[in-house]
Amino acid sequence: MKQYYVYIMANKYKNMIYVGVTNNLKRRVMEHYGGKVKGFTKKFNCKYLLYYEVYNDINLAINREKKIKNFRREKKDSLISHFNPEWKFLNKTVAMTDDKYL
Repeated sequence: MKQYYVYIMANKYKNMIYVGVTNNLKRRVMEHYGGKVKGFTKKFNCKYLLYYEVYNDINLAINREKKIKNFRREKKDSLISHFNPEWKFLNKTVAMTDDKYL
């Protein structure tokens, strides 16, 4: 069964965040980290994964992404804090690598 992910990326200082959706979280995290995704994440250096949700239905994932994008920053921060209380970067965990550059 296909899986879809709603995710939140941040810059190093965690003051800029980006909400996205993908069907391959590992690949997408690596693309953001490598600066291969043009636009907001590249401009603001949002290459660190802080949060994600998993869905089996793309429509549910897209709707959730849109909903989170419309949240105020405080609500996004609360979502991250409940999932990842220490706000640790999850790149290595998701990418399943010990690459020191992640």
